[in-house]
Formats: sequence, structure tokens, C-alpha cells
Amino acid sequence: MKLFKDMMEQDHEQLVFCHDKVSGLKAIIAIHDTTLGPALGGLRIWPYATEEEALFDVLRLSKGMTYKNAAMGLNLGGGKAVMMADPKTDKTEELFRAFGQFVDTLGGRYITAEDVGSSLDDMTTIRSVTPYVGGLPDTSGDPSIVTGYGVFRGIQAALMHKYGSSDVAGKTVAIQGAGKVGTYLMSHLLDAGAKILITDISPERVKAAVEKGATALDPAEIFDAECDIFAPCALGGVINDESIPRLKAKIVAGSANNQLLEARHGQALAQRGILYAPDFIVNGGGVINVAQELDPAGYNRELAQAKAGKIYDILLEVFALGEEKGLQPHEAADLYAEERIEKALAQKRVYIPC
Repeated sequence: MKLFKDMMEQDHEQLVFCHDKVSGLKAIIAIHDTTLGPALGGLRIWPYATEEEALFDVLRLSKGMTYKNAAMGLNLGGGKAVMMADPKTDKTEELFRAFGQFVDTLGGRYITAEDVGSSLDDMTTIRSVTPYVGGLPDTSGDPSIVTGYGVFRGIQAALMHKYGSSDVAGKTVAIQGAGKVGTYLMSHLLDAGAKILITDISPERVKAAVEKGATALDPAEIFDAECDIFAPCALGGVINDESIPRLKAKIVAGSANNQLLEARHGQALAQRGILYAPDFIVNGGGVINVAQELDPAGYNRELAQAKAGKIYDILLEVFALGEEKGLQPHEAADLYAEERIEKALAQKRVYIPC
């Protein structure tokens, strides 16, 4: 059966298919690995064309969360949920209550949070039926703020590795996606003296970015932009056979998950002399923010921001590991995360009485 074949190939633990007749809910929850702790990953709401497309996305995204949480030093595993719906027209209270009830059946194996298409208000509705949700308005709030700062620090680290200086002043950054993370990233870059080119499928978002000092580009032109850094901050798979030959940038560093359509595209970037900052390292600020909310001591925004700032150091460690082992950055990032998971798994041999 192909479903189990797909799960086994990426070593997933569990898939939960969720349907509710009243609300029309169609969702999939994927738990990839819980070696380090409960699986944390957001709820993505997207009008997927097919069920196969939704399944492909949730499997890739949940695995990415395992590696991201491990690389950020969190005691959390990786999971993700996708909902087949249009976030602009299909949201109802019943929809999120139904989803929350399915999350609750997992008893804490999966903790949901905000992602593309879902909002803080949606998380509040989910919280009304299950405690297993993070990123709430009255605690950690919008994770995009910390995510954007982490991406900024990742760009600084990539510049340091590539040129020996982390200064972004005078650099041109082409941002694909003017959503919340892309906008927060843009603000940090503008404050640091960078020049911003920006595009989005929403004209309103682009207009708002231009009013803050960015220059607008048509979505079809973003890969051809004359820039120093290309920052994918929308959906994944944008680094592929078609886009790589068009890139003018010398660094790719952005917030989008699964930017490489296939692993071989990391090698293709290197062959063109383009430094890739692995996405699950660069965009780790969001999970750091939510994990801080789960801390028994309570949420602390300053501490979350400080931890996200260390993405700079983590990324430099990944680049150094790649040079030491003869690996490309995306391979080194995988190894960096896998080594932490393997050590934790080995320690589980120690019996701890309940």
C-alpha cells in the first residue's frame, strides 16, 4: 500500500485522517518522530487540489519539524497538520472545534499551533476543546515576530560565512512573500540598512511593504532579481530546476519550509556558487517562541527573542560541520539534527520509573 510506503520512506510514526460531517472538516495530522518529546507543529490551511497533494505536504512538513525542533535544542518532536480548506472563505467555529477534538484524542502526542492560513484567533477556538495548542494570544502571541528576527540573524550568519562580515547594510534582499514573517524580516533588514525588493500574490501586502520602503516586483520576476540575497518567505519547493538557473543572488536564506523541491537542488545551488542557509535552521524562531510558552516558568518574550538570536551561532556551526565532513549545508543541517536525536534515543535505554 503506497500510503504505508510513503510513511516508511520518511520514517513517520503516525498519520491521523480527520473528518467531521457537521463542519466539513478534512484534515491530516502527521506525527513524524517523538524521540525528543511531544510532536510540535502548526496547522496549515490550504485549498489543496487533491488529497495526495495534502498528504505529500503534511509528510514533508512534519519531518521538517522534527529536524527543526532538534536543531533548535528543544525537547520536542516533529508533527504537522494540514486542513483542506480555503482560509479566506471556509473558516468557522465548528471547523476548529472539530479539529481541536481530533488533536485532543492524541492525548498530547501532538501540539498544534499557528501556520500558513491559520491565525491566533483560530488557536483560541481550538484551545476551547483541547489544551494541546501553543501560540495563544494571551501567552506567547504571534510567533511570526520571533521567526522574522531569527531569519534576520540567519541572513547575518550566511553573510559572515560567505564574506567574513555579517553587515547587511547596502545589501539587496529579494523577499518572496509579504506575509507576517516576510514583513517582520523586511523591517529588521531596512533598519539595518538593506535594500528590499518584495513580491507577493496579494497586491495589498505589496503596497503596504512599499509604503515602508521596499520596491515592488511582479511575482514572475522575483527569481531574476538583481540581488545579493534571495529570501523565500512563502510556500516551499521554490528552489527547483526552473528557478535555480535564474537566480542572481549568492545567498538563499528565508523562512519558507522545504525550500528545496528535492535534496539534489542543494547541490545544484552549490554548483552555481550560491550559499544555501537550510530553512529549518533559519526559520526556527517560531518554534522557539512556542516552546518558551510551554516552559513551566512561563512565557518570556525577551528570552524567546534571545534564543532566536542564537540561530546565528547554530547556522555557523552547521556551515562548519559541512566543511569538516565535506557536506553541503542542507546535508550538514540534517546531520546536525540527527546527531541530537540519536543521542537522545540512546539515553532512553535508561529506565525511569513512573
